[in-house]
Amino acid sequence: MANPVMTASALWGIAESFTKTFITEDRYKVFLKGLGNTLLIALFATIAGVIIGSLIAIIKTYHKQTGKLRILNIVAEFYTTLIRGTPVVVQLLISYNIIFAFSTHAVLVGIVAFGINSGAYVSEIIRAGINAVDIGQTEAGRSLGLSRRTTMLYIVIPQAVKNVLPAIGNEFISLLKETSVIGYLGVVDLTKAADRVISRTMDAYFPYISIAAIYLALVLVLNYFVKKLERRLAKSERS
Repeated sequence: MANPVMTASALWGIAESFTKTFITEDRYKVFLKGLGNTLLIALFATIAGVIIGSLIAIIKTYHKQTGKLRILNIVAEFYTTLIRGTPVVVQLLISYNIIFAFSTHAVLVGIVAFGINSGAYVSEIIRAGINAVDIGQTEAGRSLGLSRRTTMLYIVIPQAVKNVLPAIGNEFISLLKETSVIGYLGVVDLTKAADRVISRTMDAYFPYISIAAIYLALVLVLNYFVKKLERRLAKSERS
C-alpha cells in the first residue's frame, strides 16, 4: 500500500514543478511565443519550398524532354546536390552568419534557409509526380496543337500537383520538427522556449515533456488531415 505521506509529497512536487514551469512569471507565454514562431517558420518555409521545388522540377523535366535549358539544369542539379548533401543546421548557420550576416531578422532568415532546404526535397517529390502522369496526357495535349510548355503548365502540372499533395503535407510535418534547430540563431521556438524556462527553474521535467507533447499533438493533427486528403483524392480518382 502506498504511503499517503509520500504520495502527497510527490503530488506536491509535481504541482510545484508545473507552477514554476508555466505559472510563475507567466512563463506559459514563452511557450506560446515559441509555438507561434515554430508554426510561422514551418508554414512559410513550406510555401517557399513548394515554389522553389516546382521551378526546379519543371526545369529538370523540361530539359530531360527537350534538351533545352542546359545551364539552368546544371544549376538545378548543383542546388539539389548541395542542399541534400549538407546538414540543415550547417545551412542555417551559413545563412545567418555569412549570407545574411547583415540581417537582424533571425526568423526571416530561418524561413529562407528552411525554404531553400525544403525546395531541394520538394523538387524531387514534384518531379516524381510529373513523371507519374501518363505520357498519353502529354501526347493528347500536343495532338490538340498545344505547345510543350502549355501542355506542361495546363495539363501535366495540375495532375502532378494532385498526385503529390499528400507528400507535400508530409514535408510540412517533417519541416515542423526540423525547425527545432532554429534556436541556434537565438529564435525562441518551442525547444528554445523550454531551454529558457529550464535556465530559470533548473527543472527540466515539465519543459521537455511539454514540448514533446506539443510536437506530438501537432504531428497527429497534421497526419489526420494528410490522411483525410489522401482518402479524398483516392475517392475522386475512383469516381
